[in-house]
Amino acid sequence: LMKTLLTSGCTNQRGAGQTNTLYHGVYFSELLFHAARMTEEKGRQLILADGKHSADEEREAIQYLLDMRCDAVIIYPRFLSVEQMDEIVEKCDQPIMVLNRRLRKNSSHSVWSDHKASSLEAVSQLIAKGHREIAFITGSLDSPTGVERLSGYKDALAQHGIPLREGLIAQGKWNPASGAAAVSELLARGERFTALVASNDDMAIGAMKQLHDSGVATPDAVSVIGFDDVAIAPYIVPSLSSVRIPVTEMIKEIISRLIFMLDGGEFKYQQTFSGELVLRDSVIDGPHR
Repeated sequence: LMKTLLTSGCTNQRGAGQTNTLYHGVYFSELLFHAARMTEEKGRQLILADGKHSADEEREAIQYLLDMRCDAVIIYPRFLSVEQMDEIVEKCDQPIMVLNRRLRKNSSHSVWSDHKASSLEAVSQLIAKGHREIAFITGSLDSPTGVERLSGYKDALAQHGIPLREGLIAQGKWNPASGAAAVSELLARGERFTALVASNDDMAIGAMKQLHDSGVATPDAVSVIGFDDVAIAPYIVPSLSSVRIPVTEMIKEIISRLIFMLDGGEFKYQQTFSGELVLRDSVIDGPHR
């Protein structure tokens, strides 16, 4: 969903953040809204800098924020490796926090959600409800979040002794149209499936629309689960089951840590947030229950 987000709260009406102009949608809007609100509550401003499409451009954006003498920086990376971010944290005088990636050497400077575990739980819940033929729509596979959610799907199948069928995996691009296209691809392959997991709610909604247009009823023929638990999820028909990612809590933890570090404090522990599966009308028991 996002390539890179860097945010920074700076005094004297200065703040900084990095995002890619291609990012849009409910998840990004929610993240940005809470980051801006919480920095403002602390008497600071939020500024965005664009990390664009490569690790080098992400580094340039970080340096831009540092050159502005910002008080602190939050990085939401897509291309920078964990090793590169650990190096940046160690070399910079300003407090730096990394959102949604786990650092190895400086783990207390990162706050993340375990997307692999959340995906594993969602797929395992479908299996527990009697589904064995479960399709999966990936996000962009150059996104760490997309890779982790796909990995969780594969691990859940393996843990329950269900053979992986590559034909049940279709690639999406985080938007509703790609979810619809993925379903068209799955149906064109002739693959049978009684449940589908999409890597975000936007794709899940597009998938449900395409299933409907193809004469495949949700949930009677195919149960559907998404990720992010967007505000509209309870209100579509059928209401969408989704994995809620605690974006608000994650941003709050990051802002609190940065303020604490600016006051001279130092954290010694890391912080992981877990997703929560919210089951609604889009999921029913499968044929093997």
